[in-house]
Amino acid sequence: MGVNLQKGQSVSLVKQGGGRLTRVRMGLGWDAMKKKGLFGKVKEQAIDLDASCLLFGANRELIDSVWFQQLTSKDGSVRHTGDNLTGEGEGDDESVIVDLLAVPASVQTLVFTVNSFTGQDFSQIENAFCRLVDETNQTELARYELSGSGRHNAQIMAKVTRDGSAWSMTAIGATATGRTISDLLPAVTNHL
Repeated sequence: MGVNLQKGQSVSLVKQGGGRLTRVRMGLGWDAMKKKGLFGKVKEQAIDLDASCLLFGANRELIDSVWFQQLTSKDGSVRHTGDNLTGEGEGDDESVIVDLLAVPASVQTLVFTVNSFTGQDFSQIENAFCRLVDETNQTELARYELSGSGRHNAQIMAKVTRDGSAWSMTAIGATATGRTISDLLPAVTNHL
């Protein structure tokens, strides 16, 4: 089991027993809040959240982005596994896989966000989390429970920052408003 992070906490990303991580997966999971309908009948709803990864350079410039409309970074080091339109199912609903050895040296920080392209807000979801997994052995390294249920439709989840040849993860958990990466960019740059 990985480290449960609180907002603002960081953890160094090294393999258990030492060594560098080579491939990680940032998983995002959520459930749609069940609504009571007519006569108290529970009504299922579909909530479409979207996981994204923004790649930044040392001078806080956006180098690339990976999201449901661009599933792979231009250099191929970051890959989105596909868009989940409902949040149904167990475990990770959307994932972004990062080949840390292939991330260009010009990239210093990877920021992971979640937003609702359709505009649904976080008051309609529950059990939301992001987690970082070592893709080589499926070990969960760190987990952050997304709190702050409210009227916002986006959240800046976490960042993974290069520290020499190693990486560290910081839980951010900041609420934001925006349907696309372009909308979120000003809020994200405040956390670099």
